[in-house]
Amino acid sequence: MSYMKELTELCGRLGCRITPECPLSGYDTFKIGGPCRALVSINSTEAASELIRFLRSGGIKYGIIGRGSNILVPDEGFDGIVLLFGGDFADISVDGNRIICQSGALLASACVHAQQNSLTGMENLFGIPGTVGGALYMNAGAYGSEMADIVVSAEYLDTEGQLHTIEKADMELSYRHSIFSGTNNVITSVTMELSAGDSSAVKDAMNECMRKRSAKQPLDYPSAGSTFKRPEGSYASLLIEQCGLKGMTCGGAMVSEKHSGFVINKGFATFADVSELCDNIIKIVKEKTGYTLELEPVILK
Repeated sequence: MSYMKELTELCGRLGCRITPECPLSGYDTFKIGGPCRALVSINSTEAASELIRFLRSGGIKYGIIGRGSNILVPDEGFDGIVLLFGGDFADISVDGNRIICQSGALLASACVHAQQNSLTGMENLFGIPGTVGGALYMNAGAYGSEMADIVVSAEYLDTEGQLHTIEKADMELSYRHSIFSGTNNVITSVTMELSAGDSSAVKDAMNECMRKRSAKQPLDYPSAGSTFKRPEGSYASLLIEQCGLKGMTCGGAMVSEKHSGFVINKGFATFADVSELCDNIIKIVKEKTGYTLELEPVILK
């Protein structure tokens, strides 16, 4: 790792925090996973661009995370550099009916900004535990709403560190998918357009959204949210429950007894536990129903 000294100096010049051999279990909502070679907290688009160019030119493996709410990290960790788009890159501004967010801003914070500015259109997204950039990356949604309903445009860095602007029409937005999915292009800014509304009514809708989440989802356990994508023609949670898998365990991983669409960490789960349990679920559901379930979280590898 002869590049580490040079990377550390570059981060110092850019004002980015760097943590060598950083355990990633502290940076994902499943609370599992080993260390990366170093975690770098991004603080500007310019810094991200320069770091990507440095890593690419050196042939150095790197990965991107935000809140870590839709990823799984292997027990051995990630043999590369992780660029964290989080609290150091989380500015939110409002321009009329539009909200412009740096990609590290929490989606919940954007919802609060909307409510405080009497804007409606993203209440159902309140409570999704991810960043705005991560939400666009996977076209996150809940209760009949998704990012595709409100996004207007975004800025992103390509794998050469070049900045681009992309309009919604070119984002290839579909169920839990965007043009960014499966790529190392890095969303840096997202612009969303909402409608004028009543602040109190928006707040009431947000509170109702959280009430429904708390009532139905196992929010008191670490997880990556919905573990499987919705198969066409059915629901993963329904299929899992029909197969009698609610409460099924593997080590510290368990199919939630509160919501069978969630695999949760009972407090001591490993990546291996989660992987084995998910493999078993997929196999049994396929055998008993004919449906093939697909993991929703992305494995950082």
